[in-house]
Amino acid sequence: MIQAGVFDKAMGSAQFLPDVVERQMNQSEFVLPIWEYLDIAASEERVRNGRTALRKRRELFIEIERRFGVEPEVVAAIWGLESGYGVNRGSVPILSALATLAWRGSRQAFFEDELVAALRILQSGHTTPEKMVGSWAGAMGHGQFMPSSFLNFAVDFDGDGRKNIWSNDPTDAVASIANYLSKHGWRRGQPWGYEVSLPEGFDYALVGMDQAHGALFWDDRGVRTVTGDRLPDYGVGSILLPAGARGVAVMLLRNAHALLRYNNAEAYVLGVGVLADRIGGHKGLVQPWPFDDRVLTRSEVREAQELLSDLGYSTQGVDGMRGPNTGRAVRAFQTDEGLVPDGYLSGTVLDLLREKGGAA
Repeated sequence: MIQAGVFDKAMGSAQFLPDVVERQMNQSEFVLPIWEYLDIAASEERVRNGRTALRKRRELFIEIERRFGVEPEVVAAIWGLESGYGVNRGSVPILSALATLAWRGSRQAFFEDELVAALRILQSGHTTPEKMVGSWAGAMGHGQFMPSSFLNFAVDFDGDGRKNIWSNDPTDAVASIANYLSKHGWRRGQPWGYEVSLPEGFDYALVGMDQAHGALFWDDRGVRTVTGDRLPDYGVGSILLPAGARGVAVMLLRNAHALLRYNNAEAYVLGVGVLADRIGGHKGLVQPWPFDDRVLTRSEVREAQELLSDLGYSTQGVDGMRGPNTGRAVRAFQTDEGLVPDGYLSGTVLDLLREKGGAA
């Protein structure tokens, strides 16, 4: 229950923000190729700044790892991707943004719940309405927590009685990132994933997050590390082809699922993973990308989903997003057409769908 005084003080200055509605309704039509996204996510500058951040706050990150069991470079990578190590935390009034989206947005019930969560944060005294700022979508602080995530996973690591993820001091915020991963099953000492090489004749029906198998299973099917060695045994893993069979192949492990709970996008997992590896002194991905591939716009993905469904390959909805349902539909279509069934929705696949759809 939100107290009347808290509500009146918090919402008394809240305003409708038309720019927020416009940004939600008009998100970019164009999608970066995965290789360009990773160039940005794990840029030399971001790697360098991450290493500097770890050196500057070495004792803090050591204590965070001891308490939560999450490696410093992983926490730093999320911090770096979410806010540029605290430089870009956002300046939009969170209460106004959430109230706007709860009234006029496309996910009103979700943002209404987040608004109530934000009021609960204020009622608990962790910050003030004036200091509660962040992104237009309601994400806050160094780690860009939504209010509900704050209530569930934020920690008071410096012991001052407040869980202050908005402060210039990142102590509570980076500890909260580690707590979030820990609560979602992160295992210290295991990687998020690693790059692999697939053999000729590989069964691409085995690709995807719904295909999780142990190292011996993959070993029997000829999967190797990029150096040609047998796979290390870190438990079950799934193979991801972020740019299809012509691009990089990655084995995602248990810790990748913890990263997916932070941001449910495979590209984000790769961004955090590669950045963390590079901050820790390791190489990034080494296999070539298909730079000649045409990456589809959101409208083209929606068109492909409609064509697939019309041809009998259901994508379970049309949203312009490359999810697992779309991947399965694409793979079934590719199999029937004698293509490499990697489940990757490329320009070539869209052209063939248009041809088949026009003839249907």
